[in-house]
Amino acid sequence: MAQLVGSKGGDIIAVHFRPTLDEIATVQAGMRQVACAFELTLWYSFLSVTEAGLYHLTAQLARDAAARGGSVGDATYAAELTQRAAAERESPHVQRRLFPPLPPDMPYVCFYPMSKRREAGQNWYQLSLDERSRLMHTHGLTGRRYAGRVLQIITGAIGLDAWEWGVTLFAKDPLDFKKLVTDMRFDEVSAKYAEFGDFYVGKLVGP
Repeated sequence: MAQLVGSKGGDIIAVHFRPTLDEIATVQAGMRQVACAFELTLWYSFLSVTEAGLYHLTAQLARDAAARGGSVGDATYAAELTQRAAAERESPHVQRRLFPPLPPDMPYVCFYPMSKRREAGQNWYQLSLDERSRLMHTHGLTGRRYAGRVLQIITGAIGLDAWEWGVTLFAKDPLDFKKLVTDMRFDEVSAKYAEFGDFYVGKLVGP
């Protein structure tokens, strides 16, 4: 739970991570009871799932398929994707992406939704796997410069919300939110293909 600062839409934000949709539903029901007890009004909500991008893996498999005369999605591609994705899922890096530990020393939180553009000449979903992989790799390098200062949690919302992704940031210094987002907006992937929603910033408080 965080006290929002500067928000025009509310005073508090609650961020919940749970293993299943059913458990989120239980939390939601409990929050409604609290809202009724304290006369709170829900102003905005966002549902998404933690995820780890596999652009580099799918791009490599696509190149391998082309080299052997196959195609993306054929039996060999599908089998290799299943095997290599399972191996990646068990890596410490991907486990931290899927089940992020909340930092005890980063009391400031920032959340914003975003989507990729689908306009003529700027359609993310018409780019090749190699191009998307290159752009996201460069984007990731920008984020890594803030390791230890900002924790980034990327969640996918396609099919769950009007926006395609949610970004939750934790930091020791709230000014690092501004610095990080500014740097990332100059990355090609953001400058050409990103659309951003409203930003919500606050400081964690007790129950």
